[in-house]
Order: sequence, then structure tokens, then C-alpha cells
Amino acid sequence: MPLRPSPSNDPVHHPVFSRVYAALSPRLDVRAGVAAHRRELLAGLSGRVIEIGAGNGLNFAYYPETVSEVVAIEPERRLRRLAVEAAVRAGVPVDVVPGTAEALPVKSEAFDAAVLSMVLCSVRDVRRSLMELRRVVKPGGELRFFEHGRASGRVPAAAQRILDATVWPTLCGGCHTARDPLRSISAAGFEVGAYRRLRVPESRIPLPASVFVLGTARRPAAGPEDPRSP
Repeated sequence: MPLRPSPSNDPVHHPVFSRVYAALSPRLDVRAGVAAHRRELLAGLSGRVIEIGAGNGLNFAYYPETVSEVVAIEPERRLRRLAVEAAVRAGVPVDVVPGTAEALPVKSEAFDAAVLSMVLCSVRDVRRSLMELRRVVKPGGELRFFEHGRASGRVPAAAQRILDATVWPTLCGGCHTARDPLRSISAAGFEVGAYRRLRVPESRIPLPASVFVLGTARRPAAGPEDPRSP
């Protein structure tokens, strides 16, 4: 598939965080049950799929055989290298591509579905990223999401805002804890469908980034141009 030019092969570089994430994420898949959520996230997908912020490629093993191709966008060089290795082991064709969510290097309306997995917290522009997804997904196409976000209680939410304004993004590769993925997805013109809230990992004391939402949304079928389009 022809790609649009990308501004840089390495638009994001987090050398320390990428090492830590690459070491910890496989353990969390087992110990915190993240692997089961990945499987649920991807179940039933088919056709051509674009995954944004593929990280080290841990989702690849859970794509069903009904998926004909995955184009996985990953801007961070170390994680992208690991994703390429994971793509070789995947049960479906996976093409790992450098790029950012805000300027996806792919054609419009080229995909049957899109996947967001723990990435909206760290993109630089949430609205622009989601509008790009709406551009590249076919009318009527599906968006699957597994994202962490804002806590419901006043005190936890206040703590998240303080962390976001101070040390958390620097320590965690640009991650923000207090974003609202459901609201952002809806505001970008997707129709939010079934979803559920969960805590990962499940513990008595909630962590700053432990409040998750897992669900589906859909780009509306073809119709008048959305006035919110960029």
C-alpha cells in the first residue's frame, strides 16, 4: 500500500522509558491480566486493520486469522524494532511503519478497522490523532480501544492532574493519566458502542494509570461531511 511521506523516521525517542516498558509489559500481560484484555480487544476483527502506537508488538499475537493485514504505526525507534521482531512471529501479516498518530502515513479510507491500545495517553494531540483515524478508516469501519484515563473520584482525579502537570509525562514517555478517551473518541465523530470500565491491575489502592475503558466505536456510514473535519 502506498504510504504518505512521514516527517521523520524517528519522530519520538524515549530511550529510558522504552527500555523499561519493553521489560515490564510482558510481565504485566501475565501478572495483571493484560493479555486477556488484548485478546478481548481484538476478537472478531477482519480485513485490513491499522494499529496506532503498536509499542513492542504485544498485540500482534492476538489478531484473529480473519485479519488480512495489520499496518502497525510506531514512532519510537527501540519499540519499533521490537515490534518488527514480534511481527515475524505473528499469525497474520503485520507491516510495522514509522509515523505518528497525528499524521498517519497511509491513504484515506483504506482500513476496515483501527485499534487503539494504551496510546491516547501519550499522543501529542488527541483530537488530531483521532481525526486522522477517522480519515483512514472506511465509512462504517470499526474502532477498537483499550485505554486508560481519568479517575471518577475527586481526590484520585486531582492527583492525576497534579502528576500530569509535573513528573508523570517526563518519567513515562509522554503519558498523561487524566485524559478522557471516551469523550475524545465521541468528539472526533465516532459513534461509541459497547464498552466496559475496568481497573488494571486490580488492587485495593488504585494506581494513577489503572482506570481503563475497553470497547468499540464506529465511523458513521458515508454521509454529509462532518463539520469537525480538519
